[in-house]
Amino acid sequence: MSSPDRYEQLYREFRWQVPARFNLGWNCCGQWAADRTRFALYWEDESGEARAYTFSDIQQAANRLSNALIALGVTRGERVAILLPQRPETAIAYIAIFQMGAIALPLSHLFGPEALEYRMQDSEACAAIVEPATIANLLAVKDRLPALRRVIGVGDALEAGVSRWDDLLAKADSRFTCLDTGAEDSALIVYTSGTTGPPKGALKAHRVLLGNVPGFVHSHDFFPQPGDMFWSPADWAWTGGLMDALLPTWHFGQPILGYRGRFDAERAYYLIEKYGVRNAFLFPTALKLMMKAVPEPRKRYRIDLRSIMSAGESVGVTVIEWAREHLGVTINEMFGQTEINYVVGNCQAAWPVKPGAIGRPYPGHRVAIIDGEGGEVPRGDLGEIAVQRAVNGVPDPVFFREYWKNPKATTEKFIGDWGCTGDQGRMDEDGYIWYQGRSDDVIKSSGYRIGPAEIESCLVKHPAVANAAVIGKPDAARGALIKAFIVLQPGQAPSPQLEEDIRNHVRARLAPYEYPREIEFIEALPMTTTGKVQRKELRLREEAKLRDGSR
Repeated sequence: MSSPDRYEQLYREFRWQVPARFNLGWNCCGQWAADRTRFALYWEDESGEARAYTFSDIQQAANRLSNALIALGVTRGERVAILLPQRPETAIAYIAIFQMGAIALPLSHLFGPEALEYRMQDSEACAAIVEPATIANLLAVKDRLPALRRVIGVGDALEAGVSRWDDLLAKADSRFTCLDTGAEDSALIVYTSGTTGPPKGALKAHRVLLGNVPGFVHSHDFFPQPGDMFWSPADWAWTGGLMDALLPTWHFGQPILGYRGRFDAERAYYLIEKYGVRNAFLFPTALKLMMKAVPEPRKRYRIDLRSIMSAGESVGVTVIEWAREHLGVTINEMFGQTEINYVVGNCQAAWPVKPGAIGRPYPGHRVAIIDGEGGEVPRGDLGEIAVQRAVNGVPDPVFFREYWKNPKATTEKFIGDWGCTGDQGRMDEDGYIWYQGRSDDVIKSSGYRIGPAEIESCLVKHPAVANAAVIGKPDAARGALIKAFIVLQPGQAPSPQLEEDIRNHVRARLAPYEYPREIEFIEALPMTTTGKVQRKELRLREEAKLRDGSR
């Protein structure tokens, strides 16, 4: 039985309550630390090592780190880089940096030397926290980072000249008074993935978490509920892992599971069962892997999931239907980006989910589909998803402050009061938005404007297909033709017969102009570190082939 549609009431009654003074460190840990029995973090390593921490444990360690950083000369407003995967020290570092008024600079542990050098130089980070797996890439470029004064190492096998985390914390006082920061004061810089040019540093204020909270609450069907336990494999260095998982969970004083290791579908089921995970944020790619690896998980695992949020790519009807039947959960899709996060999505507990739609604007956010001049397009028309800076005259706290040292890019992010996402979509008569991909992902073929998401969802329904990505390949007659890159299921082999079978599979289900005229089987799709398919990389490969063929 479906839930009644309460969307209009929830949206109409919502009001922002952003205090003038606000600190992320206090909000996400300090306020809960007095209760020494309240668990904050359960953590496991792929080797099997496991630990548990209360908010009191996290706070004491964060206090020691704040004092240690100050002793090392780090001052308010300076940038401290965190080059760590999901591990307890990562979460501790965030709280420590926030509460001392410094600016956290999360950097993926997967970044190579060049990626680190660019971001460290641009942000002028004065300190960095690393582990054995990330230290080599940093030290390879350290001589080209004049602002970097201190490197702190977590764990063993560290290089000379690196301050040991354990030694620093052992000598530091466990008492620290959180700074009185304004809600508008800067708290962190998160660099964009660089899909549309050089990565830009999105500078965010302490109040940005409050802007994420309504979406978080609704996408997890009114989080928190008794017994809730959160987990996401999303890297805590990215907006997805930080603002969609770690910090909002701790904002409510609830426990989260951290896992240090590569994503594996069967390990995901194991973790969900072992820790009694009730709420999860899982990328569409992860869900597809889980669906293909164990199609009927509840026959093998004791799973009691209450909510799943997914974002980053379109989930697609296939995965939504599978999750309903085999996980017992209706996935709530969400849409956001580094600069303006958690603004659109679903809440199956409060309004109907339309499979394939990314949802409606969450309470507190004014979202529309606009044209190039900032005008709203008619319902059903394709345009750019945009978010207004204020709702009923009240600033939306979810917005980033600016791009670090890049006023031109900051200005170009807006058309009037609209924050432009660079993503294409349509809004239907009920206010649901249907995501069509990045603006440069939209395929213009024979007069049609085609988004790749629907075709990819259809392709994944084929039993031989593990994953798929669709692009427009330049074509003199059509402008572009649809080409699909397909990763096959284990045990499947490419063949002309299989290729034609896949093509007919799409023909039978979508519009005549949407089937892939070309199919290429590949071992793996190019992905960003946040789990998004890099269609731009696939387009560049095709352009290179065309250039080479014309010589």
